[in-house]
Amino acid sequence: MTARLVPVPAAFLRRLAPLLLLPLGACDWVVMSPSGDVAMQQRDLIVISTLLMLLIILPVMAMTIWFAWRYREKAQAKDYDPDWDHSTSLELLIWSAPLLIIIALGAITWTSTHLLDPYRPIERLDADRKVEPSAKRLQVEVVALDWKWLFIYPELGIATVNELAAPVDQPIEFKITSSTLMNSFFVPALAGQIYAMPGMQTVLHAVANKPGDFEGFSANYSGAGFSNMRFRFRAMDQAGFDRWVAQVRASNARLDRAAYVKLEQPSEKVPPMYFAGVEPKLFHAALNMCAQPGKRCMDEVMMTDMMGGAGKESARDTRGLRHDGTIDVGGYHPVEPGKKGEIAQPAGMTPAAERTPAAQGNEAPGQKDTDHSGHHGHEGM
Repeated sequence: MTARLVPVPAAFLRRLAPLLLLPLGACDWVVMSPSGDVAMQQRDLIVISTLLMLLIILPVMAMTIWFAWRYREKAQAKDYDPDWDHSTSLELLIWSAPLLIIIALGAITWTSTHLLDPYRPIERLDADRKVEPSAKRLQVEVVALDWKWLFIYPELGIATVNELAAPVDQPIEFKITSSTLMNSFFVPALAGQIYAMPGMQTVLHAVANKPGDFEGFSANYSGAGFSNMRFRFRAMDQAGFDRWVAQVRASNARLDRAAYVKLEQPSEKVPPMYFAGVEPKLFHAALNMCAQPGKRCMDEVMMTDMMGGAGKESARDTRGLRHDGTIDVGGYHPVEPGKKGEIAQPAGMTPAAERTPAAQGNEAPGQKDTDHSGHHGHEGM
């Protein structure tokens, strides 16, 4: 008895199609349809690499189905029992195609690794326009905080929280660091992601080619508020960017070190904040973990170490070597900014009076005779 295939009505398929697309309903295709030239080149690299790999994957999948059908039990095909144990032609066919694809992928990867190096200044605005040697690059200093993003425009003297803006077709140079934990700065429509690490600076060059309002976020898990660590990237024409800068300057708020120390305390779902003024070298202080008054910057400490140390007296000279905030299992215990360089201490820390003289010698300034009961948990901003 021969089974017949019943044709499926076209109307039924049309009704079924939306259901088949439901799993893709929440997908955002911004990575495959970006608005920045760097992200477009990365998109092209993904497409080319995928197509090269499909040159092997598709024939293998097709042959798997064909062999399963051709030599199924009921096929009644004639037995095929070749009388050989080696075929040079077959070996060349099997290995040459993957080898050629690997060589092609290696060449493309090596070239793109250098051309799309985030530390390398971009050389073109898009496929048809080169960057003029005299073109001015927009400088943006980025600090990943818990759990929000701080953007400082050093040339403009302004800063924002959770909102980033840039003119279309102007190269951007990001200098990126983190206050406490490792994060990853990522605007899919603009360029690839790059890590933000405490005490270290990374660099990212990019350009936006289309105006729009895009999402940026942290692509590296950094704690409880990670899911809400998002910001808006606004690409606009020069006139729109000038209006945005004027709007930020109209806030009259100032970001000095005291305000920064308060800002870096953990908080979630922080709305955009504008600062019309920024204390000079604030990013340097954030990078070197010396924003709080009385702290010694890491570059200063490293310079002292490079020169051979500061002598025997440095064994007890730990002034300002602790970080702005302290983390323990009980959470964060911030100190109000501007309190003579005092350091936040975790709850339950042994009072200085109960420590040995050697332990007391390694205390930070303001730590002795401190009543830790006054420290309390963080309240959201």
